[in-house]
Amino acid sequence: MMTEDDQSLMLSAHALAALAEFNAERDAHQSKFDELKAQADKDAQFSMEAFAEDWNKSQFWYSDETAELLADQLLSGSGNSSIGVISTPSVFVALRNKLRDLPLDRQPKVVLLEHDDRFAVFPEFVYYDYQQPLKLPENMKGSLDSVICDPPFLNEDCQTKE
Repeated sequence: MMTEDDQSLMLSAHALAALAEFNAERDAHQSKFDELKAQADKDAQFSMEAFAEDWNKSQFWYSDETAELLADQLLSGSGNSSIGVISTPSVFVALRNKLRDLPLDRQPKVVLLEHDDRFAVFPEFVYYDYQQPLKLPENMKGSLDSVICDPPFLNEDCQTKE
């Protein structure tokens, strides 16, 4: 005999449609990301569209205009220096795109320190644990001439959520 507690829960048609739309968007982003992964080593133009913001990680990208402005500031007078980009992947993508237009002898070394391993598609990626901000590869300590840092706003829930 089936009781009221044993009945299966059903989503409404509206909720099912919203879920299907969400899944389709997620799949489209994954497809774009897979394409990006295949081209990461090529000299290609990149866009943050392939990297959906993850609200659970408090990720919110800069607009293209802002990322490009910050990239221009970092490149201004940089010469052959080295630039560390900490928790600002949208600025990193803008920098990477701008470096394509510079002669090799004017390109600074750029390193992306980021906790989101989706950005490991780029050879400049270095995993960065914001819970241990001083834990860096030995060869990086004291090696950066310029740094931009915009760590995510993280409350305790974000930091402990698995």
